[in-house]
Amino acid sequence: MAELGRVYSDGENIMRQGERGDFMVVIQAGEVHVIVEREHGEVLVRTAGSGEIVGEMAFFEKGVRSATVRAKGEVRALHVDKRTFLSRVHADPSFAYHIAEAMSHRIRALTTDVARLMERS
Repeated sequence: MAELGRVYSDGENIMRQGERGDFMVVIQAGEVHVIVEREHGEVLVRTAGSGEIVGEMAFFEKGVRSATVRAKGEVRALHVDKRTFLSRVHADPSFAYHIAEAMSHRIRALTTDVARLMERS
């Protein structure tokens, strides 16, 4: 059986900050760096790996990407556009729950990080 998804080489951008977010990506194998580009350079926000979803914020908000996602080593990633997403949710509603759960975990981690930063100041 042929594997789905696209293969990215080390250092290749999967999505770029500022681009229109018309798809999200499921990391099937490998790791990616999520990077925010600033005037002074790039800031590594987090690393995501196999089974994780990236690019969902811009996808759901119908906005532009807030970060660049770059392959760390070889990465196999599945692009999910709106039609594919809705079809998948229709076939398996737990898919939407999985995405909400992942977003909730990230919000919790962000809240913890913000609290830690505020304690330092």
